[in-house]
Amino acid sequence: MQKSTSHRLFGLFIFGIGLFSTSQSSLAQGAYIPYDREYYHKVERYEILQGRNNPFFNSGYKPYRRDIVAKFLDSLAEDPVVIQSKADQFNLDYLSQDNWEFSEREIPTSKKPLLKSLYRQPGDFAHYEGEDFGIHLSPVIYLSGGTETDNEQNPARLARGLVVRGSIDKKVGFYTYLTTSEVYFPSWVRDYTEYNGAVPGEGFWKEYNENGYSYFSALGHVSFQVTKHIEIQVGHDRNFAGEGYRSFQISDFSNPYMFVKFNTKVWKFQLTNLWTQMTADVFYDRGRPTDGRYPQKYFAYNRLGFNVGKNLNLGFFSSIMTDKINFNYFNPFIFLRWVEQQQGTPDKVMLGLDAKWIFTPGMELYGQFALDEFVFDEFFEISGEGSKRNKYGAQLGYKYINVLGAKNLDFQLEWNQARPYTFQEKVDYQSYSNWRTPLTHPRGANFREFVSIIRYQPLPRLDLNLTGFYQFFGADENADINWGGDVLKNRLENSPTGLYENYIGQGIENKVIQSNLTASYMLKHNFFVDASHTFRRRTAQDLDSPVSSNYMQVAFRWNFVRPDFNY
Repeated sequence: MQKSTSHRLFGLFIFGIGLFSTSQSSLAQGAYIPYDREYYHKVERYEILQGRNNPFFNSGYKPYRRDIVAKFLDSLAEDPVVIQSKADQFNLDYLSQDNWEFSEREIPTSKKPLLKSLYRQPGDFAHYEGEDFGIHLSPVIYLSGGTETDNEQNPARLARGLVVRGSIDKKVGFYTYLTTSEVYFPSWVRDYTEYNGAVPGEGFWKEYNENGYSYFSALGHVSFQVTKHIEIQVGHDRNFAGEGYRSFQISDFSNPYMFVKFNTKVWKFQLTNLWTQMTADVFYDRGRPTDGRYPQKYFAYNRLGFNVGKNLNLGFFSSIMTDKINFNYFNPFIFLRWVEQQQGTPDKVMLGLDAKWIFTPGMELYGQFALDEFVFDEFFEISGEGSKRNKYGAQLGYKYINVLGAKNLDFQLEWNQARPYTFQEKVDYQSYSNWRTPLTHPRGANFREFVSIIRYQPLPRLDLNLTGFYQFFGADENADINWGGDVLKNRLENSPTGLYENYIGQGIENKVIQSNLTASYMLKHNFFVDASHTFRRRTAQDLDSPVSSNYMQVAFRWNFVRPDFNY
């Protein structure tokens, strides 16, 4: 009875937001651009080249709205600092074409539309743009095939669907993305899926033949510009916070979830308030997800980002995971930890900050710090080394655009670590997880990681990407042991350690080295052919010898975000 009432109250809250937004909206509004690391890098590298924070959006929280990105791109059209090569011009034209309905520049139409009415714009299979209503429709296709050493089933994937976006009265933006997929994963992804019981990024699955997975993906949102400075988004999708390849606040690794988001941008400040409903756990029958209602939980997140001068941006966040709806957490202008403490500290709280500093044109330093639990003496190891209450995640990164003056050669280096038992909780359904996958880093906790990325665009339509990482982490011997890495486990149960002497890598020590080289060629707008090679090597204390894998793949994708298996 209590759960049913909570769901009704949450629904009324969302419905009220919609009514308020619809009645107040009076400003142009676009849908959000799906978060794609390579796409977003092409946008953000311009900001780094300029050597200053752009005035249009705060890059510390993603995704971005199409109309705002279009304004940013329009401002770059005649800027010689950022348009230095044919590839730069191609990227600008491609990004502008992808958001053409909001651009104030003249965006060229297709030279030869299909049947005179289809593909009149290169990025839209079909579209209509009027004063009161706009809609854009495109197909989604992904077809890949590959081979992997010592894998009896060759990895492959087939996905097909459609994507629709548009606006109503230039005040309400909407977006929906629907696909159905059948996939055979590389060996380490299959192992990860079997361990968690969930397909990373998708959640629910069904068996496909003997070794494959089948699933249906549905994303969507509606966004409203309430006033000049306040915008609301209601959707079922993912969010990402920070400047890095990984995030310790909230990432795109878990499957989509229902959310309500407020964005308030005034002067140099941007306040983001996120309230979500997530899947706390899943019921299984013979190792498969069953039909039926799964336990739910609720996540509240506040982030205040602001510019300090022209080159520095700081963000401060607090978040709470709870197993029931609590209207105290709906206040967007209050410190969540204070509210939670006033109620007897019943829920899971995280605090922290993120920052980026474009210290010279073309170079950026960035980082994050997420604090789970803090005792001063133990945190600084004055009274106890390796305290279990010393729990945090930290990140430090560096980006270098046009390395040594080489046009369109970009480099990124990133270090991440999370201490044991970070993101776990002593109360059921309050860990930082969603549909049995971590809400932040794929590894969970109890790890160190180095990530390096080299991106090179030697030709306007050709992108090369070399991503490599090294991971050092501790794993559990079995389900009855908890060394602090698996965020799904209770931090007070089955721990072999006491309060002290807890260190990164405890448990079954693992080391992973992985590299992924990808070449992507754009045949037509948003239609790519990809060729890639992945090498992976894992050593562990419970293995007699290292496990190595070579995985080669060729893929065709159309309006589909290129998947990576870098975990």
